[in-house]
Amino acid sequence: MFAEVAFPISSFQSFTYRIPRNLTNSIQVGSRVTAILGKRSVQGVIISLNTKSNYKGDMKSISSLVDDNPVLTAELWELILWISNYYVTPIGQVMKTVMPNRLSMQYSPPKNWYAKLTNALDEIDIEMLTKRAPKQYEILKEIRKTKGVCRITSLKSLSSNPLSICRILEEKGFIKLYKQTSLPDVTGFSFDPIHKEIIFNRGQVKAINKISLAINKKKYVPFLLHGVTSSGKTEIYIESVRQVIAQGRTAIILLPEISLTPQIAGRFKAVFGDTVALWHSKLTHAQRSWTWGQICKGNFHVVIGARSAIFSPLRNLGLIVMDEEQESSYQQDSPAPRYHTRDVALMRGKLEDTTVLLSSATPSLESYYNHLHKKLKYINLPKRFGKSKYPRTHVVDMLKDQNESGKFGLILSGLLLDKIEDRLKKNEQILLLQNRRGYSPIIRCYDCGDVVMCPSCQIMLTYHSSNQRLLCHLCGYSETQRHLCSSCHSTNLIYTGTGTQRVELLIQETFSDARISRIDSDSMQKSQQMTKTLKSFSEGKIQILIGTQMIAKGLDFPNTTLVGIINADLGLHLPDFRAGENVFQLIYQAAGRAGRGNKEGDVIIQTYSPDDLAIKCAASLDFKKFYHTALTERKELKYPPFSWLAKVELTGPGFDSVLCLAERIGQSLSKPYKGLDILGPTPCYLGKIRRQFRFHIIFKSIKKLDPNGSKLHSYINMNFYDYLKKYRMGNNKLSIHMDPLSLI
Repeated sequence: MFAEVAFPISSFQSFTYRIPRNLTNSIQVGSRVTAILGKRSVQGVIISLNTKSNYKGDMKSISSLVDDNPVLTAELWELILWISNYYVTPIGQVMKTVMPNRLSMQYSPPKNWYAKLTNALDEIDIEMLTKRAPKQYEILKEIRKTKGVCRITSLKSLSSNPLSICRILEEKGFIKLYKQTSLPDVTGFSFDPIHKEIIFNRGQVKAINKISLAINKKKYVPFLLHGVTSSGKTEIYIESVRQVIAQGRTAIILLPEISLTPQIAGRFKAVFGDTVALWHSKLTHAQRSWTWGQICKGNFHVVIGARSAIFSPLRNLGLIVMDEEQESSYQQDSPAPRYHTRDVALMRGKLEDTTVLLSSATPSLESYYNHLHKKLKYINLPKRFGKSKYPRTHVVDMLKDQNESGKFGLILSGLLLDKIEDRLKKNEQILLLQNRRGYSPIIRCYDCGDVVMCPSCQIMLTYHSSNQRLLCHLCGYSETQRHLCSSCHSTNLIYTGTGTQRVELLIQETFSDARISRIDSDSMQKSQQMTKTLKSFSEGKIQILIGTQMIAKGLDFPNTTLVGIINADLGLHLPDFRAGENVFQLIYQAAGRAGRGNKEGDVIIQTYSPDDLAIKCAASLDFKKFYHTALTERKELKYPPFSWLAKVELTGPGFDSVLCLAERIGQSLSKPYKGLDILGPTPCYLGKIRRQFRFHIIFKSIKKLDPNGSKLHSYINMNFYDYLKKYRMGNNKLSIHMDPLSLI
């Protein structure tokens, strides 16, 4: 017997090895093995088994089997091959992305001591402890507080060696000691189970019936579930998963942000209990190894997580749900493979005969276009669930507002301040969105006009008031707050622009009695902090929640009746073909957080561009007008979804060197086929990041002449497959982006 083995190396090839007799019955496709590659012993994965081999030379044998069970399914391996081919990435690099880093299937959760109260507690004896053994009494009192079962290590605040005291309590008959396996703690990533009594409306019933028919066919059926905010999409997911599990199959629920995981995880755990696994980047190595192993063993039926959850090694997959499918966080830009989770999900569904549900209130233009062209089955939920109504929207022209009031540089309009005060009096909750973190994003010298820039990137440093430092949001460079201009040494530095920290400070000064919290990547360094804050807001302990786009989608808080969008123009004028689409989606989604319960909601949209199409359509919740206008513009400019897009990006530490390489590559490209436009090479909009200068070449292939994108893929492969040998790279690097979301 022979095996093809793929290794995590930068090579597109696999290697043939002989299978030793003692491993013949143990090795399967997807098993991890060790084998000699060159002069090193390396771990690889079995990708196929054969009874014959065409190789005539001296063949090496597999050294050993790493795991008892395969770590990949045969279907997942097919997906890896597709990703390698489609995104022009060596198989080994794809495997690094698919499989957890430092995966150990031998990981065994530790066992810990626990104490359990006995039924023979004597109150008189317990009282005696207060005088004779106060430390024993304190520990026994703490165990009683925990409803009779307590982990011994949690008592270390009362004693440096609580186990020895507990042994004495056991001898006296108060408690029983025992050891129990402690599974990796993922409670910090989930709300407590959220139980609900659900009565489906007519629209939900129709949607569930359509999805059920597809699930019963056990064939690949892709859907676009287009439901307005608060239309009850989560309950449709749950009902669909219930049907899949009843058939003995499994499901993956994909979410764009970890911040959305706790609430949905709590809802799913209420229905499916301990068969639900959470999967995202914040899990420790131990948690990831244990979870992966349990999935391989079939102990989890539902996996909920961010984009990497699409690679969960679930067997007999019956449903993939992709919530908020339009979100850019589903795209992996670095390292390779630079994949989009939506396309990988659709391909996995196709390979495993699975129903795939792409869902959003504001689907991507690509998915909406695919629905119009019958590539996706369309389900529409045009009404909100239950008694909740659409919020009232108010557009505030900030220029007009400031001219009328005579107060310039205002961050919060008079209307928004009045609405906040009104909601606080009614004990209702408020969300304030400012999609920029920090305090002030621009520090400028008033005398010479010089702006403080990052020395490693071509962007401005942002002032963060919490630690009084200037920070680059691209490379992480930071320095202490400046008091002198580096050009003219003036002390007249002015801080302009607004971030979440500035909004928070202003709200605290204006509404000093309000309970306020902020969610952004500065304040929420750990996911547990995010879960705790969202839970506090859900319980009404926080009245005003300020945040970036992390709070703009997916969250459901019935007592939130006011959403304020501080600056709706952020991102609107970027030189990117998706800028308007992104702004429309963000405003529409943020507005959908208001009025989700029985109380009517308001949305205040502050803007300096009230006549912009994206802002006008989002304010009026006019989805069709914006999408049809945007599609017309894209068609004229030959941008997706009317073309296939590829970007070759060149980076290096020297401007002249990268420019020279870019020009050489541009001149050496083979003649374009009919329907292919090549733009560049030109400097990227952000021309320097982390001391690396950036150029790119854009390839646009018209779909009418290249229906499945095969011509573009062939062209990219022909020109860049072996680029390391073809071009003298020096210290420069080349990366290939198929279907990039952004050209910035």
